[in-house]
Amino acid sequence: MRGICLYIIIIFAVLVSSCTPTPKDVTTVASQPEIYPDYTDVTIPAEIAPMNFGMVDDAVEAVDVVVKGSKGGEIHNTHGLFSHDEVAQFDIDEWHSLTEQNKGGTLSFTVTALKDGKWTEYKPFAMTVSTYPLDEYGIVYRRIAPGFETFSNIGMYQRDLSSFKEETLFDVKDVDGQCMNCHYANRGDANQFLVHVRGKHGATMVRSGGHDAYLNTKTENTFGSCAYGYWHPDGRYCVFSLNIPLQNFYENEHKIIEPWDGQSDIVVLDMETNQLIRTPLLEGNDFQTTPTFSPDGKTIYFSASPACEMPSEYNKVKYSLCSITFDAAAGTFGEKVDTIISGGQLDKSISIARPSYDGKYLMYCQMDHGTTPLYHKDSDLWLLDLATGETRPMDEVNSNGPDAYHNWNINSHWFVFGSKREDGFNSLPYFSCMNDDGKATKPFLLPQENPKKYYLENIHSFNAPDFTRERIDLDRREFGRKIMSDERIQVK
Repeated sequence: MRGICLYIIIIFAVLVSSCTPTPKDVTTVASQPEIYPDYTDVTIPAEIAPMNFGMVDDAVEAVDVVVKGSKGGEIHNTHGLFSHDEVAQFDIDEWHSLTEQNKGGTLSFTVTALKDGKWTEYKPFAMTVSTYPLDEYGIVYRRIAPGFETFSNIGMYQRDLSSFKEETLFDVKDVDGQCMNCHYANRGDANQFLVHVRGKHGATMVRSGGHDAYLNTKTENTFGSCAYGYWHPDGRYCVFSLNIPLQNFYENEHKIIEPWDGQSDIVVLDMETNQLIRTPLLEGNDFQTTPTFSPDGKTIYFSASPACEMPSEYNKVKYSLCSITFDAAAGTFGEKVDTIISGGQLDKSISIARPSYDGKYLMYCQMDHGTTPLYHKDSDLWLLDLATGETRPMDEVNSNGPDAYHNWNINSHWFVFGSKREDGFNSLPYFSCMNDDGKATKPFLLPQENPKKYYLENIHSFNAPDFTRERIDLDRREFGRKIMSDERIQVK
């Protein structure tokens, strides 16, 4: 019986492959193919999943693609039983063998496309395979409707970057429809991270030291719970903003929503004692938000703005990039706040500063006003050189749409960020390589097995993507049970 089944499978595969069009009477043109996603001239890590693509022209019936490495090796896009002839799909093992062989070299893609019964061969395009390793298992992100008006289909996911495997960490069904906030890990550590759940059964789940703790971070002396967070490198502390988040909704094609803070301060949570560390310098009527620790843990970067009459003056909110020292041994803040870049002087607003883990750069968002860059079309990524103090727009990665929510990989040569460049509506994850000269390469969209179908039918935003060095192992059922049980450790 086993032999008969194997014979049937072989015959079926042969029949399917025999129907696959083969290029003949080919016409050669001098232009490169228009492909989706646009992967021409990008730089990729050798570990990345196959960079499958389709033709922009939907009338194309089939593609035949040959990929040659400058250092040797050649592969061909798959055809037959489980492939789509109109999409260039590559075998994962063959792809990784080719990219590994060509580190520091290039891959040349020759595309031949069938349209209206005629084959056309295009001028080859190239990808560069970086010598910098990815050093990450994957990325973690929240998927949510882009307007954020509903939580009915929100979830936290992890994606293996070397393949197309996506896993649900948990979603609204596990927490009875409550909103969940972003995942924050200590330098991508799968065993040291936290995540917030908002609502009736709200909690901050912290994984550290081999166990999970469920915290209530709202105290009698604070106006809100811990929100935007970032780990101290030694893992004992997390710096947070306390926020009262509010939002305006609009009925026009250019603006849907404007999130803003009614109040926001900055605190540090001692994970060993479950106590909040505070300073009068970061409390009061002014707004302070999106804090991060420097790689050495001695400095806290954050955004700060004078208070305005909200929401009527929301467009007058101009956040500056500021810093304050922190003594981890004593568990104390410094005695003054320094302004690194003045939003008021620039007449701009600065948000979400993220230092590279090697201590060289600070990447941040700059926009006209406000604190939530993905709702501002003019939001761009900027780079501050911490050694020279020079800052510049990252023109090599910015687009006409909002670009924001960036995070570095552990070796500081790769970063991921969210961008609405596709349609101005959905935020999608893009990757870029940071070279030794401080220049970033052309961004590429997260690879998918069938990218045209996946992205063009996508109705969700990929919110706040970040790297994870290993696969996260989380028991969804136990997580949901703990959240719904209201068993909490009270922060002091």
